Order: sequence, then C-alpha cells, then structure tokens
Amino acid sequence: MNIWSRIWRLKLGQLIQLSLLFISQPFLIGPTLTATKRTMVLCDELFGRAHHKSNKTNAFRHALWNILICHKTLKKTQNKDKSIVWTQKVTSLYEKVTDNGKMEKAMDLHNNKVGLNLFSTVFDKKEEEIISILEKMMEKSQKVTKFDDFIKFNQVLVHLE
Repeated sequence: MNIWSRIWRLKLGQLIQLSLLFISQPFLIGPTLTATKRTMVLCDELFGRAHHKSNKTNAFRHALWNILICHKTLKKTQNKDKSIVWTQKVTSLYEKVTDNGKMEKAMDLHNNKVGLNLFSTVFDKKEEEIISILEKMMEKSQKVTKFDDFIKFNQVLVHLE
C-alpha cells in the first residue's frame, strides 16, 4: 500500500488530526516516513502482497513498523521512551483514521504494541537481526477469533486469517 494514496483518502477531520500530530514534532516527520517506507519495502520483498491481508505477515509488518519508527526517531529524540511515545501516538492515530473493521483494528493495535515492547530490547540491534527475531515470532503468531483472545496472547503476534 502506498502511504500517500492512504493519506489522500483521509477525510478532512482525519487529515487535520494527523497534521496536528506531525506539527507537534516536525523533526520526527522525516524519520517516521522513512521508517514507514522502509517497512513497506522490506515486507514487499519478504512477502509480496501477502502482508496486506490479516495474516501472520501483516502481524510481522505492524511490529516491524513500530520498531523501525522508534529506531529512526531515536536518532532525533536521543531517548527511547520519547521515541516509543511518539511511535505509539502515530501508529494508534493511523489505526484510528483508517477504515479497518473492529477486529482488524484491534489486531493491528495489538501487533503495534508487541513491536513497541520489543523495541526496548532490540533498539541496539541491526535491521537484519530484528527481522530474524520477528520472523521467529511470526511463526508463533496466534490466530484470534474474538476480542478476548487479544488479552490471552498479550506479548505474542496475532493474526485473523
């Protein structure tokens, strides 16, 4: 999915929310967009179009996206917690303004959180190492069928399909 095509589909209120967030930290716009693009390129290379469905590869993508945003913004913030807070705001707002169903949104938010929590232990690792860790986690991703499952699989990647 192209980030710009997604942005152009936003309603005015959604666009304003996103703009206000980025205006609050303009020096983090570049790293955030760079991390987003890198995530999509890597997932396209690894999984083709499969990561656009609610499957294990999508879970991988959301966790990686959060880790890469944290990693890229850390260079600017010089503070892991600030990078995590920023990333959580960006990725949660993104889920809020998209047109996903309730289960898809819950799945994405869950996998975002898994990525944010993992960042604290992999912040100093190279991209290849992070991908390897996430690939192992992806293989253990759990299928969820109801909202209670998200709590049951607290720190595990989850998928719907």
